[in-house]
Amino acid sequence: MPRPDVTLPPESPLFAVARERWPRHVAIIMDGNGRWAQARGLPRAAGHREGVDTVRRIVTESARLGLHALTLYSFSSENWKRPADEIAALMLLCCEFLRVERPTMLRQNIRFHRIGRREGLPAEVLAELDETERATAHLTGLNLCLALNYGSRTEIADAARALAREVAAGIRDPESIDEAAIASHLYTANIADPDILVRSAGEMRLSNYLLWQISYAELHVTEVLWPDFSDHDFHCALADFAARKRRFGGLADTTVS
Repeated sequence: MPRPDVTLPPESPLFAVARERWPRHVAIIMDGNGRWAQARGLPRAAGHREGVDTVRRIVTESARLGLHALTLYSFSSENWKRPADEIAALMLLCCEFLRVERPTMLRQNIRFHRIGRREGLPAEVLAELDETERATAHLTGLNLCLALNYGSRTEIADAARALAREVAAGIRDPESIDEAAIASHLYTANIADPDILVRSAGEMRLSNYLLWQISYAELHVTEVLWPDFSDHDFHCALADFAARKRRFGGLADTTVS
């Protein structure tokens, strides 16, 4: 639930929205870093660095608002196709972010999670990921999930393989495999599904992101490039969610709990 002590300025789109209607889990596809840099005659890496500053702001605001979870699409399994220098810059930024922001996560009671495959990630990135997960494992506030080397189809395939191994080992009846069993073997097994998926930079696609988990999520697409995405833009997305009628296949509106 949102923190009871949260204050909002009257100009915030969330100001008049009942807190029980705010989403608990927000997933974001952070798009537009490269376009932001190119529009300014800068290298793409400059856009990614600016985008990290936006991450800091949105993570802090999510914790302040008392959201349950924030999942950020940082690097997809398809992003390995990008130029080597851009990949190296992204990995360096990831290490820097985790190293610098760990104390902030501790102060703000943020628990960090990594989702995605470990295979292929540089050792120094894995070390920072593991240390951040370890250091924040006891915290009880915002769950910050970083999707790194992540692809939803790969995730579902990994879950299917794990279930197949259990069947082969005789510890699971094939007839027991239902939606709950599959969900329990996804990377996000211990985190509730997102209520809303936000995508910046105007792209109208899901990009192989949390395909199972967002089955009933609301979608919010903004033309704003990620480096320019502000707290006000974030509040707009949350208010947009609150205005939706969520029926989950039924006829009656279901209020977010």
